[in-house]
Amino acid sequence: MKALYRPLSLIVSVGGGLLSSAVFKQVWKRVTGEKRTPKATDRGFTAWQVVGAAALQGAIVGAVRAAVDRAGAAGYEKATGAWPGNE
Repeated sequence: MKALYRPLSLIVSVGGGLLSSAVFKQVWKRVTGEKRTPKATDRGFTAWQVVGAAALQGAIVGAVRAAVDRAGAAGYEKATGAWPGNE
């Protein structure tokens, strides 16, 4: 049954990536008032804004990924009765 978890995990991870991107954009817009998020080569932002945005994005991606992976594992356990990871 754990072999079934891999493809489901991949789908859930892609959804988590899309969710974390949307969350980051909303947080950035609320914190800075800017609609655009900085890219490393964008002259319109200072180096500190670029580095700060990257750190914030990394934190959000990590948190969303952990939450989505954990929810996926819990859902899998509820559906199959087996925990997908190491116990």
